[in-house]
Amino acid sequence: MRSPQAQQRYWARSFVAWQYFSRAQPNAAHDALAALEARGSLQGGLITQNVDGLHQQAGHANCLDLHGRIDEVECLECGAATPRAELQQRLEAANPSFAPRLRALAATSTSFSAVRADGDMELSAEETRTFVVQRCTSCRGPLKPAVTFFGGSVPRAATEAAFAAVDAADSVLVVGSSMQVYSAFRLARRAHERGLPIAILNVGPTRADDLAALHIHADAAELLPGVIDEVTG
Repeated sequence: MRSPQAQQRYWARSFVAWQYFSRAQPNAAHDALAALEARGSLQGGLITQNVDGLHQQAGHANCLDLHGRIDEVECLECGAATPRAELQQRLEAANPSFAPRLRALAATSTSFSAVRADGDMELSAEETRTFVVQRCTSCRGPLKPAVTFFGGSVPRAATEAAFAAVDAADSVLVVGSSMQVYSAFRLARRAHERGLPIAILNVGPTRADDLAALHIHADAAELLPGVIDEVTG
């Protein structure tokens, strides 16, 4: 936040990638978990490390976004919150010549493959150095997505809510996470310390494998819908 060049770099990359990221839709795993909640089998709620809001789009009523939401923007000075879509419009208006050039770039298959899960996209320094960054409309403070970046700390309220959900649970299901990030792993460790059974559905090993009673190595979107139909049907 101390570097105007770093701000240009981040928001230019986010500006281009947002047109793709904002169109993402829930997949079969999101839908299956929402169905599990709707049937009353997920009473403790869902805690997600994802920042895309897709669980809520799938119909989840009780979802804790542990690392925040990428579709929200916060001011680091006054704390004002605004929708990311609103900022996108301001960025487009402030960069009329930049927008079509980067959209044309993003339309190529090579550029599209560079879009990352956090709504970021690889661009060169030459492509970002003229980008006009927007600031808070209330106080002119710097803006950032309302997410916890790597190296940051999860807000205390979110941490306490996550621990409370684990403490109220009778079991824990981990879906599609390697649990490498400590903010998530410590929830599995808390469950293990309380003697709760832990089941993991993930492709590849996870940090919590030693704590789990069951680990199924499979794609959640392929396996989870059928499993939930079987256990709740």
